[in-house]
Amino acid sequence: MSGNKKEKPILSPSAISFLEKYINNSSPTGFETEGQKLWLNYIRPYVDEHFTDTYGTAVAVINPKAEYKVVLEAHADEISWFVHYITKDGFIYLRRNGGSDHMIAPSKRVNIHTDKGIVKAIFGWPAIHVRDAAKEEAPSLKNIFLDCGCSSDKEVKELGIHVGCVVTYEDEFMVLNNSYYVGRALDNRVGGFMIAEVARLLKEQKVKLPFGLYFVNSVQEEVGLRGAEMITQRIKPNVALITDVTHDTQSPMMSKVQSGDLSCGQGPVLTYGPAVQNNLLKLIIDTAKKNKIDFQRAAASRATGTDTDAFAYSNGGVASALISLPLRYMHTTVEAVHKKDVESVIRLMLETLKNIKNNQDFRYIK
Repeated sequence: MSGNKKEKPILSPSAISFLEKYINNSSPTGFETEGQKLWLNYIRPYVDEHFTDTYGTAVAVINPKAEYKVVLEAHADEISWFVHYITKDGFIYLRRNGGSDHMIAPSKRVNIHTDKGIVKAIFGWPAIHVRDAAKEEAPSLKNIFLDCGCSSDKEVKELGIHVGCVVTYEDEFMVLNNSYYVGRALDNRVGGFMIAEVARLLKEQKVKLPFGLYFVNSVQEEVGLRGAEMITQRIKPNVALITDVTHDTQSPMMSKVQSGDLSCGQGPVLTYGPAVQNNLLKLIIDTAKKNKIDFQRAAASRATGTDTDAFAYSNGGVASALISLPLRYMHTTVEAVHKKDVESVIRLMLETLKNIKNNQDFRYIK
């Protein structure tokens, strides 16, 4: 929307190293603990205090004694699977934990998380030679299964696997053409990374904020915004800036009519919708224009489908807005985001925070 402004890269090699480690770590919905520990260890030097809640949402705070409170939020959980049924022959059928895509499962390698440690397994699938093309079945929850190299249910259980064990994909972080960060669970641990970078930059630039700033890495977004619902009741913020991913629509088989005309590499996406407080959105847009940060626009219907909805409608109404990162191939193991967009989202959040005044009243009618 605005002209490009030449900026030095703001992400250091150590930051990228943390991003890689954070993405490669498993953090499935309901089992986010290890990822939250990594995140807290990274952000701790840049904040005044931190805490976690009963279900594992992690919060780092600058100016914790301030009455006026601003939240900068992402979600920490990734989609995964649950062990649902173990056959007598030692094969494993699954249930979704979040919006896991059955279509991408065949031939994937996975980690089954047990009390005895990680057990390796694979999604098996019949060879092309033996499938009948005229009657070929598509992958579904009825026919995808795990093979962990066992020949009986007893052998499976001896490995520590039982109904309820969580299963995550094994695919790891990579950089594509020196332009895209690629990996599983960029939705939305890249958001947690970006808000942590804002904390770092505030510290390094010695920015003194006139309000309390709460960096929130919420759990259980993938199953209904549950972590955000809980933590907003505890913090009771005045303002919430949410970051999540949204669909890049430039790759094949994407519908711009259905999903809008959004592109990786063209900047953050700012959403219009009932949950988005228009005066706060205007502040973000004005900030982007002033700082020559390219941005794109999107429209939501009744809900954004992100933690924005949970914050906006809590505590009698919290002024909330959504800053999204365009992403290709959502809920696959090769989610991809453009490096320029990551830096632009960080800059936009940082500069927006500098423009929020203490006790700022965003109401339409005063």
